[in-house]
Amino acid sequence: MTTTIEINRLRLYAFHGVLPREREVGNEFEVTLHLECDMTEAMTCDRLDGTVSYADVIELVKAEMAVPSQLLEHVAWRIKSAVERDLPKVTGGYIKVAKLRPPVTAQLESAAVTLKWNNNG
Repeated sequence: MTTTIEINRLRLYAFHGVLPREREVGNEFEVTLHLECDMTEAMTCDRLDGTVSYADVIELVKAEMAVPSQLLEHVAWRIKSAVERDLPKVTGGYIKVAKLRPPVTAQLESAAVTLKWNNNG
Protein backbone atom coordinates (compact mmCIF):
# COMPACT_ATOMS: atom_id res chain seq x y z
CA MET A 1 0.00 0.00 0.00
CA THR A 2 1.41 3.38 -0.96
CA THR A 3 0.60 6.53 0.97
CA THR A 4 1.93 10.06 0.71
CA ILE A 5 3.70 12.35 3.16
CA GLU A 6 3.03 15.97 2.16
CA ILE A 7 4.92 19.14 2.99
CA ASN A 8 2.93 21.99 1.48
CA ARG A 9 4.31 25.43 0.67
CA LEU A 10 7.27 25.42 3.08
CA ARG A 11 8.53 29.03 2.98
CA LEU A 12 12.24 29.68 3.02
CA TYR A 13 14.53 32.57 2.22
CA ALA A 14 17.37 31.49 -0.06
CA PHE A 15 19.92 32.72 -2.60
CA HIS A 16 19.11 31.04 -5.91
CA GLY A 17 19.14 32.71 -9.30
CA VAL A 18 21.02 33.33 -12.51
CA LEU A 19 21.63 37.00 -11.78
CA PRO A 20 24.49 37.73 -9.33
CA ARG A 21 22.20 40.12 -7.42
CA GLU A 22 19.76 37.25 -6.74
CA ARG A 23 22.52 35.27 -5.08
CA GLU A 24 23.53 38.36 -3.03
CA VAL A 25 20.17 39.62 -1.72
CA GLY A 26 18.11 36.42 -1.95
CA ASN A 27 14.42 35.81 -2.44
CA GLU A 28 11.47 34.03 -0.87
CA PHE A 29 10.77 30.49 -2.03
CA GLU A 30 8.08 27.91 -1.41
CA VAL A 31 8.81 24.20 -1.55
CA THR A 32 6.11 21.54 -1.78
CA LEU A 33 6.84 17.82 -1.57
CA HIS A 34 4.55 14.82 -1.90
CA LEU A 35 6.59 11.72 -1.05
CA GLU A 36 5.26 8.23 -1.75
CA CYS A 37 6.16 5.42 0.61
CA ASP A 38 4.85 2.20 2.09
CA MET A 39 3.57 3.15 5.52
CA THR A 40 1.67 -0.05 6.28
CA GLU A 41 3.63 -0.57 9.50
CA ALA A 42 2.90 2.97 10.69
CA MET A 43 -0.79 2.63 9.91
CA THR A 44 -1.28 -0.83 11.42
CA CYS A 45 1.13 -0.67 14.40
CA ASP A 46 1.27 3.08 15.16
CA ARG A 47 5.08 2.97 14.91
CA LEU A 48 7.14 6.06 14.05
CA ASP A 49 9.88 3.97 12.42
CA GLY A 50 7.28 2.70 9.94
CA THR A 51 6.87 6.10 8.32
CA VAL A 52 8.85 9.08 7.07
CA SER A 53 9.15 11.94 9.54
CA TYR A 54 8.00 15.20 8.01
CA ALA A 55 10.39 16.96 10.41
CA ASP A 56 13.29 15.04 8.79
CA VAL A 57 12.01 16.00 5.32
CA ILE A 58 11.88 19.66 6.32
CA GLU A 59 15.46 19.56 7.60
CA LEU A 60 16.64 17.99 4.30
CA VAL A 61 14.88 20.72 2.32
CA LYS A 62 16.33 23.47 4.52
CA ALA A 63 19.85 22.09 4.08
CA GLU A 64 19.57 21.94 0.27
CA MET A 65 17.90 25.34 0.02
CA ALA A 66 20.83 26.83 1.96
CA VAL A 67 23.20 25.93 -0.92
CA PRO A 68 22.97 28.64 -3.64
CA SER A 69 22.21 27.51 -7.19
CA GLN A 70 21.61 29.33 -10.42
CA LEU A 71 18.65 27.17 -11.46
CA LEU A 72 15.55 25.95 -9.64
CA GLU A 73 15.90 22.72 -11.62
CA HIS A 74 19.21 22.09 -9.84
CA VAL A 75 17.68 22.85 -6.44
CA ALA A 76 14.80 20.41 -7.05
CA TRP A 77 17.24 17.70 -8.21
CA ARG A 78 19.40 18.17 -5.11
CA ILE A 79 16.34 17.89 -2.84
CA LYS A 80 15.25 14.71 -4.65
CA SER A 81 18.76 13.26 -4.35
CA ALA A 82 18.90 14.04 -0.61
CA VAL A 83 15.48 12.44 -0.09
CA GLU A 84 16.56 9.28 -1.93
CA ARG A 85 19.89 9.17 -0.06
CA ASP A 86 18.50 9.75 3.46
CA LEU A 87 14.93 8.40 3.33
CA PRO A 88 14.99 4.89 1.83
CA LYS A 89 11.27 4.32 2.48
CA VAL A 90 10.45 6.94 -0.21
CA THR A 91 9.68 5.26 -3.55
CA GLY A 92 8.79 8.31 -5.59
CA GLY A 93 7.27 11.71 -5.38
CA TYR A 94 6.80 15.24 -6.49
CA ILE A 95 8.85 18.31 -5.61
CA LYS A 96 7.92 21.86 -6.54
CA VAL A 97 10.30 24.75 -5.93
CA ALA A 98 8.76 28.19 -6.49
CA LYS A 99 10.48 31.58 -6.50
CA LEU A 100 7.91 34.03 -5.15
CA ARG A 101 9.40 37.23 -6.57
CA PRO A 102 11.29 36.41 -9.76
CA PRO A 103 13.15 39.35 -11.36
CA VAL A 104 10.85 39.79 -14.36
CA THR A 105 8.81 42.73 -15.64
CA ALA A 106 5.43 41.11 -15.11
CA GLN A 107 3.06 40.45 -12.24
CA LEU A 108 2.85 36.80 -11.28
CA GLU A 109 2.38 34.68 -8.20
CA SER A 110 5.61 32.74 -8.67
CA ALA A 111 7.90 30.97 -11.12
CA ALA A 112 8.38 27.30 -10.35
CA VAL A 113 9.91 23.99 -11.33
CA THR A 114 8.25 20.66 -10.60
CA LEU A 115 10.11 17.35 -10.56
CA LYS A 116 8.23 14.02 -10.44
CA TRP A 117 9.76 10.57 -10.11
CA ASN A 118 8.88 6.98 -9.37
CA ASN A 119 11.49 4.37 -8.42
CA ASN A 120 9.07 1.52 -9.09
CA GLY A 121 9.08 1.73 -12.84
